[in-house]
Amino acid sequence: MKFDVGDKVVIQHSNDEGEVVGIINDKMVLVDVRGVKFPAYTDQLDFPYFKRFTEKKLFPGEKKPKKYIDQLPPEKPAPGKKKEPIARLAEGVWLTFLPVWDSDEFGDDVVQSLKIYLVNSTTTGFNFSYNMAALGESEFALDNQIPAGQDFYLHDIPFENLNDNPVFECEFSLVTPDKTKADHYETSLKLRAKQVFGRIEEIKKKGEATFSFKLFESYPYKPVEETVDTRSLLSGSGFRVYEASRARQHLEPARSELDLHADKITDKPGALDNFEILTLQLQTFEKYFDLAVAHHLPSMVVIHGVGSGKLRDEIHEMLRVKRNVKSFVNRYDPRYGYGATEIFFQYGK
Repeated sequence: MKFDVGDKVVIQHSNDEGEVVGIINDKMVLVDVRGVKFPAYTDQLDFPYFKRFTEKKLFPGEKKPKKYIDQLPPEKPAPGKKKEPIARLAEGVWLTFLPVWDSDEFGDDVVQSLKIYLVNSTTTGFNFSYNMAALGESEFALDNQIPAGQDFYLHDIPFENLNDNPVFECEFSLVTPDKTKADHYETSLKLRAKQVFGRIEEIKKKGEATFSFKLFESYPYKPVEETVDTRSLLSGSGFRVYEASRARQHLEPARSELDLHADKITDKPGALDNFEILTLQLQTFEKYFDLAVAHHLPSMVVIHGVGSGKLRDEIHEMLRVKRNVKSFVNRYDPRYGYGATEIFFQYGK
C-alpha cells in the first residue's frame, strides 16, 4: 500500500490537500478534506511534498511573467460557495453518473468507466449506507453523511460491469432527528446496460456531462398510527378474532424446502405459457417467503432449477431488497446441483 493512515495527500484532479483516515482496500483509501470524508483511488492521490517539489520556483530577482486578459483563470466562487462538478438537479436525492471517455484503437470515443455521485438537492442532511451489488455479491459498500445541497463522490465502476446488472442500494436517516419523520428510509436502483446506453446517447445529443436517477423526492414522515378497537369491530361483524401471541398457530404451515417446478405448484402446467408459469412461480415464492418469516424459520431452500436462469435471477432480485434476509447463496448441492438457493433469515429483537 502506497499510503498509510495519517499520511498527508493531494487530490490530483482538484489540487486539494487532505489526510488519509482509513484504508478501504489495496486500491482505495478514505480521505478527509476539510472535514469531508470520501473514498479515493490511490492512483488519484499524491504526496504534498512531491507537488511542492515539482512546482516551478522563481530564482532570486526573477519577476513573475505578465498575465494577459486571455490568460486569466476563471473567477473563483464566492467564499463559502462550493464548486459544483455536478449540474444542479430538481428537489430530491439522486444517484448521478459521470461517464469517463477515452478513444479506442479506431479513434472513436468510448466510455471506459462511470463515476458515481450521491447528490442531495434538499435542505436536509442525511446519514447514508450505500451498497453496490452485482450477481448477488456486494462489490462496494460505504457508510457516511451528506450535508444539505451537496454532492458526495462514491466510487468508479468499469463500464463493462453493467453487463452484471448492478443494484445500487441506499438506506438513509436524518442527521438531525425529527420525531415526526421516519427512522430510516430504504431505496434501491437497478440498472440494465441497455438503459444506460440510452441515457448516454441522450446526454451526448444534449451536450451534458452526466445523467441521474432520483432515489426519492422528500424524506418520508412516520406513518400515522390510528387507535382503532379492531377486536370489537371485527367481532361485531362476525369475524373470529385470535390473540396476537397465538396467531402463528392459525397460519398455514411454513416450508423449509419449496420446490417451484411447474408440476409441483399446478395440476395443469401444460395449459400455461412461459410467462404465466413464471408469474405463478414468483407468486408462490412470495407466499411461502412471507410464511417462513411469520413462523420465524431460520432458513429456507428454494428449488428453482437451472434452465435459463430467469426464475433464479428474479428471486435473487427480490431477496436483495427484503428486510428479513440476512444472506442467500446459490452453490452446488448434491441434491439439487446449482438449481436451488438457500436463504438465511434475520429477525429484530
